[in-house]
Amino acid sequence: MKKANVWALLPIGIFVILYLGLGITFEYVLKIPMGFYKIPIVVIFLVALLVACLQNRRQSFDEKLTLMGQGVGDKNIITMLLIFLLAGIFVGVVGRSSAESVAYFVLSIVPPRFAVCVLFIVSCFVSTAMGTSVGTITLITPIAVAISMTSGFSLPLCVGTVVGGAMFGDNLSFVSDTTIAACNGQGCAMKDKFRTNFAIVLPAAIVTLGLILLLSLRADIQPLAQQSYQLVQIIPYVLVLIGGIVGINVFITLLIGIVTGCITMLATGAASIHSLLESMGAGVSGMFETAMVAVLVAALCALIREAGGFTALLNGIRRVFRGKRGGQLGIGLLVGLMDIATANNTVAIVMANPIASDMAKEYGITPRKTASILDTFSCIFQGFLPYGAQMLVALSAVSAMGLELGAFDVISHLFYPMMLLISSLIFMFLIPERKQ
Repeated sequence: MKKANVWALLPIGIFVILYLGLGITFEYVLKIPMGFYKIPIVVIFLVALLVACLQNRRQSFDEKLTLMGQGVGDKNIITMLLIFLLAGIFVGVVGRSSAESVAYFVLSIVPPRFAVCVLFIVSCFVSTAMGTSVGTITLITPIAVAISMTSGFSLPLCVGTVVGGAMFGDNLSFVSDTTIAACNGQGCAMKDKFRTNFAIVLPAAIVTLGLILLLSLRADIQPLAQQSYQLVQIIPYVLVLIGGIVGINVFITLLIGIVTGCITMLATGAASIHSLLESMGAGVSGMFETAMVAVLVAALCALIREAGGFTALLNGIRRVFRGKRGGQLGIGLLVGLMDIATANNTVAIVMANPIASDMAKEYGITPRKTASILDTFSCIFQGFLPYGAQMLVALSAVSAMGLELGAFDVISHLFYPMMLLISSLIFMFLIPERKQ
């Protein structure tokens, strides 16, 4: 362990002040739509990295470059970057029409009374298969608005149900960037993290479904209009989900999804070879910022660790949180606070990873449990943020359909993140981790 140095944490403080301060100013003072996402997060990280480079003058700049190179060159970082890119190709290949087929197929086989329950289940499935909560919300929210307008279900209930279901998959999916970041950052297999997570999220999902059903039975509703779909387009999602659950190597799983997705989209006429290649490029491009953030954070954390910043942070946490359960809660709050600062759960996990890894060793927490806590608590906090991408995208989709809805109207109907928090705390403090 390096000698503790609180000042080594200054780059993180600079990042938080710049990112959170500018985000609040843009979003709530200047009233810029999606203000938090107008801020170039890569530039803010570069500023933080510059501050870190200016510290610790006992080291030359070349020595600092060597440290940054060692941090970026870590096997877990390289693995994470490759998975990010493959996941981007998969999402680009299967596209919007495939996910719409999932949604409309399920809605076509259930009674209208249970439409909101189906919205939750479909959102859970699509987000788990696609690995993106924002993509799921973008896709399913217009369907949720249509269900509310045509059936009489409460709009905040429908939208909140979609956001909650989207966070289910964001937390659990094998191709989610949060899962990739948490597992590779802690050096655990995705299937092990999945099993640990599933035991926590299943009770939360069941209780959420019960609450939605209770509200649905009390609502006055009308019949739903039927929409067309192509059932064969569900195949790539199902194969990726099965491959992840049974423990097939994530690279092989994603390649299977990409190949079957290409075959399916070409066979159904949903895409041409030219448009498919463009979609692949767009999917990869969509991951560039996330990949670059992972690189910059790895370099930044290497400098902070060498300067003693993580030692100082661990000493502070050790004074507040006692025992293994206290350490688990400390990791959860750590990633939660970073998520509040960045409004991005993947970035929060990447930033928290090296600190959480040291805490896990200090408190005797297994890598799979640490990865589960990081992913779960980042998704809990992200789901409630009124300035998070998930909420802003949902509200934008509602506005695009000529309706108005406030963030706090949706937050009061985010049953799944509420239940997930309760379930996580129960498993953390009352139910011991099972040996696997």
